[in-house]
Amino acid sequence: MESNRQKKVAGVLQKDLAEVLQATLRDNGTTGIIISVSKVKVPTDLSIAKVYLSVFPSSKGEHILSEIKEINSQIRHEISQRTRHQLRRMPELNFYIDDSLEYIENIDKSLKGGENPIQDPTLLPKRKKK
Repeated sequence: MESNRQKKVAGVLQKDLAEVLQATLRDNGTTGIIISVSKVKVPTDLSIAKVYLSVFPSSKGEHILSEIKEINSQIRHEISQRTRHQLRRMPELNFYIDDSLEYIENIDKSLKGGENPIQDPTLLPKRKKK
């Protein structure tokens, strides 16, 4: 169960990260890609922030994720500047691709297309546990 403090920190990080990542994409001249921060999870000690990103189109997700990981320190610095009055210590940022929308889409396709994942469980890939 998340404490109110964890929720507040996660909310602040989510809002600021979305703005910083959008600006970074714009500055790099990357067009046609939409990136959003779908969720931020912070443990009780606030040392690490797990940041889940949704990228559209999803085929560009891994490429965008690797670019973000390369400039992680710059992003962390920008966020720490924005949150310096709210957070004493800036948590370490770990970025992940949020595949939940893609997973839901696969389920929806299977149900509409007549393929029955209940009768044939091999139709849907195993979900990664996070």
